[in-house]
Amino acid sequence: MKRFLATLLLLSTIVFSGIAQDFEYGKITGADVNLKNTVLDSNANAMVIREFGTAAMRFDDVNGRMYIDFEYHVKIKIFNKNGFGSGNIVIPRRIYQDDEDALKELKATTTNYVNNVLVRTELDKKNVFTEKRNKYVTLTKFTMPNLAEGSIVEYSYRLYLPSIFNFKSWDFQSDIPKLHSEYIAYIPALYNYNASLRGPAKLTSSNAELQKECLRAGGYNADCSKLTYIMKNVPAFVEEDYMTSADNFRSAIYYELSDYYTSTGGKKNVTKTWKDVDYELISDKSFGGQIKRKEVFKDLLPEITKGCTDDLCKAKAIYAYIKKNMKRNGFIGIQCESNIKAALERHGGNTGDINLALIAALNAAELDAEALILSVRSNGTVNTLYPVLSDFNYVVAKVNIADQSYLLDATEPLLPFGLLPFHCMNGQGRVLSLKKPSYWYDIKASQKELTRYTLNGELTKEGLIKAQLITYSSGYAALKKRTQIKAANSIEEFVEHLDEQMPKISITKHDIQNLDSLDNPLIEIYDIEMKGYDNLDKDQIYFNPFIINPVKKNPFNLNERTYPVDFGAMREERVSIFLKLPSTYLISDKPKDISMALADGGGKYMNTTTIDGDTFISQQVLQLNNPVYAPEEYLSLKEFFSRMIQLQKTDIVFKKAK
Repeated sequence: MKRFLATLLLLSTIVFSGIAQDFEYGKITGADVNLKNTVLDSNANAMVIREFGTAAMRFDDVNGRMYIDFEYHVKIKIFNKNGFGSGNIVIPRRIYQDDEDALKELKATTTNYVNNVLVRTELDKKNVFTEKRNKYVTLTKFTMPNLAEGSIVEYSYRLYLPSIFNFKSWDFQSDIPKLHSEYIAYIPALYNYNASLRGPAKLTSSNAELQKECLRAGGYNADCSKLTYIMKNVPAFVEEDYMTSADNFRSAIYYELSDYYTSTGGKKNVTKTWKDVDYELISDKSFGGQIKRKEVFKDLLPEITKGCTDDLCKAKAIYAYIKKNMKRNGFIGIQCESNIKAALERHGGNTGDINLALIAALNAAELDAEALILSVRSNGTVNTLYPVLSDFNYVVAKVNIADQSYLLDATEPLLPFGLLPFHCMNGQGRVLSLKKPSYWYDIKASQKELTRYTLNGELTKEGLIKAQLITYSSGYAALKKRTQIKAANSIEEFVEHLDEQMPKISITKHDIQNLDSLDNPLIEIYDIEMKGYDNLDKDQIYFNPFIINPVKKNPFNLNERTYPVDFGAMREERVSIFLKLPSTYLISDKPKDISMALADGGGKYMNTTTIDGDTFISQQVLQLNNPVYAPEEYLSLKEFFSRMIQLQKTDIVFKKAK
């Protein structure tokens, strides 16, 4: 991802320009009707012909405050039925404490070319729906009418945005390609914004001009910077597995208010230093004020830490207590919704309530506990160049014991001590302490995602494979399994569902160990029967040794990936198969033993097959030693998986001895 940072300042050399012109609504040309996807992307199911947007700051005389006036207009060609999804429109609107984004002037039209005639169908406003996604966002939804292959859909709307801190962003890139994307921002000279362009695509053109007296507020007129950004022939952004938020990588422009001038000429800084943010958060009664509340746990700690003789034992006991007694209410945040005492009494709250309570309890036990604020994977990465508090939406505890630091999240009951939820694996976080200045901290998984399978079995004379399969799981692999087991009503129901998923294998007996011992590997022991062959009278039989968790589909299929492959944690999988054969069979043909590696120790895959007496032995090892692989490593990773998949399609040939 390429990124630049620029402060938008009104320069004396900027020239005057008139008002920008949108393209005409409802005007369908022959070029629109005849447009083929081959003009940009032959795989495209739909394509943006043109989109245009403007954002300008206005003053509301009634409410006496500034707002952003955003206008949007787009025209899209639907090539086939797979492109109908581009006719399902969702417009998100932000909810604030005392206000929300207001949607105005919505209109939408579908145009079809039928019997050499353009047939237009207007959107019926009765088919526009509002859905409250959560307490922060409302969605306006509608489906374009009369969709067909070859449809041209067009819609426009206006949004009034009461928050001016983040000037309206613009996505040049989406899940379908765009022929022309144009955005014009009018920013008053009184306001300075930090602007960042994300993503790999480059602007076709950009321009800064002077717009005279574009804003009147409180009896004063202000000039504006008219900033025009155009991007043409923009490829679709294709999401693949193993990535964080697409917002990190899509080509887009974002703004954050740096400072502004008041009507009296004074300058007010909005972008703060970390020293300012430290003071603000530590002084905040919903954040630092809660971390300091040791008295909440004063009478509880003797019982919680009973029998503990060292700090690590105390930390584990406190962590277990908070996990057991406080349940997450479904909301996340870095601050308390109320206070930790009330949350403890009602046995729940948001992530801020629970993890700030954990930090307070650790501090009350005289442990060195700090708060680590971060952004979860779906929320995008944080800006490390300057403080943007709105980037952060999650808080966890960092406790320092001897020379070791442990990151703790008490909102997930199935996490072992020291392992954060997978959604927290997102670059860096900022540590805030009551004792020292804040600092950046790399967030890394404390454990590998590790799975080890061992199958010991026998191929009977009747053609059945009877075996015992033992699976050891730790790290995120164990967390996934424990989550699946807990989601079932019982272990028996989980095993029954597992049995149903494997039609060729029957589970005759099971034993699951360490289900609640979270700091130990999860152990699953299954006695299984697998119908292998109708009979063993044939001269040769075929057996695929890659029956345990094979990789059937390559997760990497792009010709080029412009964003990292992010597994979140190092991964390791080992498979050992010991299969006793009837004495009459020998190996006739088998896959070649293979050992392949990624560059710079990034990973390896090994497979060997041997015969030891009458026992067939297959050993596999897959290691991915980097949590994150750069875009430059993508093609090597793609080829690595492709070769592994091809190998796993190969059968062993057993031949009767003569």
